[in-house]
Amino acid sequence: MGGPTHVGLAFSCICGQLKGHISDRGVRLGTHVECFCHDCRAAQLFFRQPDPAPGPVDIFQMAPDEIGFTAGGQFLSAMKLSPNGMLRWYASCCNAPLATTPQTARLPFAGLIVLRITGDVSALGPVTTRGFVPRPNGKQKHEKVRFAAFGLLHRALRSRLSGRWKNTPFFNHETGEPSVTPNVISKVERAALYP
Repeated sequence: MGGPTHVGLAFSCICGQLKGHISDRGVRLGTHVECFCHDCRAAQLFFRQPDPAPGPVDIFQMAPDEIGFTAGGQFLSAMKLSPNGMLRWYASCCNAPLATTPQTARLPFAGLIVLRITGDVSALGPVTTRGFVPRPNGKQKHEKVRFAAFGLLHRALRSRLSGRWKNTPFFNHETGEPSVTPNVISKVERAALYP
């Protein structure tokens, strides 16, 4: 499947058939975040994972060219919660959510689900940003969002200038299309995911 050559941390789907790694550079330059948004929760519910609410989904943000698959690439699948939604990548062998990316490779961003990491997650460093944190008044707020924003811009710039943004397992190098055709769930399916 291609990807980075230096292994920083390994990851795997739940059943172990799909495996991969994050490069040393990906670990070093990534941003550890927690997301409380409704979409991240809905995706976990769609994949029949434990409901994270009222807690967050633990995510490690990095450039997608820092991710490589070493086995089981045929199980890589994608879904979207809506036609214009993010691509939510998962392993079809066991329904394990893996990562989230934009719909295009031109914005080099990937948020890997930390639960998939099989190595020492302390290497990711502490959580620096918390997004969509619920407040008592029913609204949401972001905490220390500058860390995530700066990290995204810094990594995207490096990836674009180096040309590495094309070397992602999530998109076809030649066409820029997703490497697999994503399933867009129906409005009825989507409604059931937002209790």
